[in-house]
Amino acid sequence: MTTRKRPEDLRSHRWLGVSDLRSFGHRSRLRQFGYDTNDWAGKPVIGIINTWSDINTCHSHLRARAEDVKRGVHQAGGFPLELPAMSLAEVFVKPTTMLYRNFLAMETEELLRSHPIDGAVLMGGCDKTSPALLMGAISMGIPAILVPAGPMLRGNWQGKILGSGSDVWKYWDEKRAGNITEDDWDEIENGIARSFGTCMTMGTAATMMAISEALGFTLPGFSSVPAPDANHSRMSAMTGRRIVDMVWEDLTPQKIITPQAIDNAIKVHMAMGGSTNAMVHLVAMARRAGIDLTLDRFDELSREVPVIANVRPSGKYLMEDFFYAGGLRALMDQLKPMLDLKCMTVNGKTVGDNIAGAKIHLPDVIHTLNDPISTEPACGILRGNLAPRGCVIKPSAVEKRLLKHRGPALVFEDYNHMASLIDRDDLDVTPDHVLVLKNAGPKGGPGMPEWGMLPIPTKLVKQGVRDMLRISDARMSGTSYGACILHVAPESYVGGPLALVKTGDMIEVDVPGRTIHLDITDAEMAKRKAAWKAPTPRYERGYGAMFSEHIGQADQGCDFDFLQVNARVPEPEIH
Repeated sequence: MTTRKRPEDLRSHRWLGVSDLRSFGHRSRLRQFGYDTNDWAGKPVIGIINTWSDINTCHSHLRARAEDVKRGVHQAGGFPLELPAMSLAEVFVKPTTMLYRNFLAMETEELLRSHPIDGAVLMGGCDKTSPALLMGAISMGIPAILVPAGPMLRGNWQGKILGSGSDVWKYWDEKRAGNITEDDWDEIENGIARSFGTCMTMGTAATMMAISEALGFTLPGFSSVPAPDANHSRMSAMTGRRIVDMVWEDLTPQKIITPQAIDNAIKVHMAMGGSTNAMVHLVAMARRAGIDLTLDRFDELSREVPVIANVRPSGKYLMEDFFYAGGLRALMDQLKPMLDLKCMTVNGKTVGDNIAGAKIHLPDVIHTLNDPISTEPACGILRGNLAPRGCVIKPSAVEKRLLKHRGPALVFEDYNHMASLIDRDDLDVTPDHVLVLKNAGPKGGPGMPEWGMLPIPTKLVKQGVRDMLRISDARMSGTSYGACILHVAPESYVGGPLALVKTGDMIEVDVPGRTIHLDITDAEMAKRKAAWKAPTPRYERGYGAMFSEHIGQADQGCDFDFLQVNARVPEPEIH
């Protein structure tokens, strides 16, 4: 039987529950808000970490949802306090939100540590916010639960259903090829984002919200609920009620994020056909919990778990359809023979308990294990002399002809170099070329931007080419598709082998064999390495300088070296 905490065991008791001068100051300032003793006495203080902002459309409803959470906290006998945190609006933040994921993780941890907080409700969902919030909460170690922002509604254009990102790339190429007009393009712009919420394709947001639920950090079924659905408001209130009991039960992240739970999350990721970005984030989250997750584990499990979610870009439907089809509980029920059903979750029940009775309502949206939507897995980890520490490809989103390919490299030294050449009619390029982008990794980007889905040269687009092999140390949007090899480690900016590739070098890729090879001799490789010169630092001051000095490579989760250390951080002194 679990021993429940007593009021005097709460962290907040040190701030609010003792009779001394300092606690007098704390309580008098709460009274300044209009609160009195009945609001906080003997109650868990719940910190609501809210990533709402006026510029983050994915989270524009979280201001209202925070009130739902507070309602639930009050109903369960807790004392809610909302604490704003960096919003990380994916579309607007430059050079990339990935530069600031660790910033939000640090902010979350320190907000929770420095204030009288007993339990946390984490409000996010846009790409980097879910992992950042959970990374901070895991490091802090108090009970925490996530309110996923949820996907937006389906887009529409001329009777066609539009999906975030995936259809942007598709119709942009059609515009470049002259197949649609400027007026068509303007109508698509007006129709593709019809409500608040995250991308409604299987992008990074949907992937990380699903992974958060699979790990056990959301109430069952919550990650699939569309943002505008009334269920989202109800489940936010339920989350507020639940976190109060989690505090009394002392149900901390360390009791939820175990190696078995990590495996469950990876399997769900594979079955969803999830974003390649998940590998970077999940490695970072696992390491915060002291679990040494490697890229090889993703590759091993990808060979066992087929893609069964028929959602773009690997399939044809959108997240709203996925919700109507039964959502994540129905998908996890299909994976039941592969999952560890005993893993604990935030509602105090096991994975097995939470998926019991789940059913598929639309079998073309969620397939069975015996009827996958792709014969290719959602993840492949390639290694070779071009990526000795690994790189990533999404085989389920690749044209079959490119799964084994040998061709000459066309090298771009950085993004601006690529942009200056890609639309030129005299560019010396064929469909067999391998496009190579350098200096787009964690330090080189900086921040490892989503540049990995290099545009097909306009010259080839006009000829009908829609996929070709592309290699970079960048990431790509989870809404992207194609033969894009990403996350090459170590990155070119620090002198990894990618830095040594020259235009005309032959590159050979064998996805089934999981190999990538730059066809030059070891002696030539060594000669080029000796001649390579390190670039000047991107930043000389501020957060950027700290980022550049301490950021890890993609295979390490791109976390800061000083945050991965599993060391005790002292509780603040109350003086």
